[in-house]
Amino acid sequence: MSDPNMKSASLAEIRRMKAAGELSSSNDAAEGAPDGEDLDRDFWDNAKVEEPRVSATRPVLLKLEPEVFEFFKKQGKGHVSRMQAVLKAYAKAHR
Repeated sequence: MSDPNMKSASLAEIRRMKAAGELSSSNDAAEGAPDGEDLDRDFWDNAKVEEPRVSATRPVLLKLEPEVFEFFKKQGKGHVSRMQAVLKAYAKAHR
């Protein structure tokens, strides 16, 4: 371990330390942590519920022949977007 704040302990040692109240975590009551910002009534009066945006794309596993992948990859960054554009144009042409 390269972090000097990290220590090694066996499960038995951890259990002993926990029983003795020697352990703390970020889930424990905040000890000296600053309070969050208080939000006034105006904030809540103007608050709106927004539904999460759903991505218009769908992740898929696409197996490509090596020469097809290399053709697009050799053109540099954005090769996946270029493949998408070609597939989109093909689909549009065949509707």
